[in-house]
Amino acid sequence: MEKLIPSRLSTLGHPQRLAIFRLLMRRYPDRVPAGELAEALALRPSTLSAYLAALMQAGLVTQERAGTSLRYSVEMIELRRTLDYLLNDCCRGRPDICVPVVSSLQTGAAAMTHRKYNVLFICVGNSARSIFAETLLRDIAGDRFNVHSAGTRPYSEMNPFAIEVLRAKGHDVTPLRAKNVSEFSSPGAPRMDFVFTVCDRAANEECPPWQGQPISAHWGMPDPVRAEGTEAQRSLAFQQAYGALRNRIIAFAALPLETLDRVSLQAAVDDIARQGDGADA
Repeated sequence: MEKLIPSRLSTLGHPQRLAIFRLLMRRYPDRVPAGELAEALALRPSTLSAYLAALMQAGLVTQERAGTSLRYSVEMIELRRTLDYLLNDCCRGRPDICVPVVSSLQTGAAAMTHRKYNVLFICVGNSARSIFAETLLRDIAGDRFNVHSAGTRPYSEMNPFAIEVLRAKGHDVTPLRAKNVSEFSSPGAPRMDFVFTVCDRAANEECPPWQGQPISAHWGMPDPVRAEGTEAQRSLAFQQAYGALRNRIIAFAALPLETLDRVSLQAAVDDIARQGDGADA
């Protein structure tokens, strides 16, 4: 490990390689196609390929072929080993410095007990998936959560297909409105306990760190707004998105949050992202 650390730090010291790594971290546990990485970061394919090769050689990124596409993901086991090494090496003789850092990473769930948790769902347009998630969690477990949604570039109006699905399922849509994510990072905004991105484009965007380091996860799924075909086919895409999010929200609301430490809680919300999207709408 000692021989690998300088290589890994040097690899991440390059701004564009670091940008790739950060994007893959935001998308974890997804495997992201090379073309999507190139588009999101405005890199030529040959340049991206060289940067990915360096990250893989350093053991920080893994590659998997899916048909004709190459997909990439963070090598989380090696990343943890790297961080463990740095922290353990750092703490030799200076636990007064490192122990507070380790404690803040390993705890946090206990500090959220005896109050409502604040949850934010983010997508680009804040017109369908994020408002599905907001409405579902509010109706399923509104006694335990203050729920919000926002968009990185929100539309002026919510999608009429999405609103119709919610009404048909018996949800109250009067609290819903399109909001910009900046509304939740400004002074006086509620401090979030959980932040979930529900579309890939929003997760690909660089966002400032959230106050208080909330638990975050990426629950990406296809955008029903972009569905093509007949009105029935487009409506089906919204039904499927609703059903998939409903499954994830039910799983999230069932987590014993008060008994999980931060590491276990992060693993649990990441596992929910890996669940199949078979939906019983």
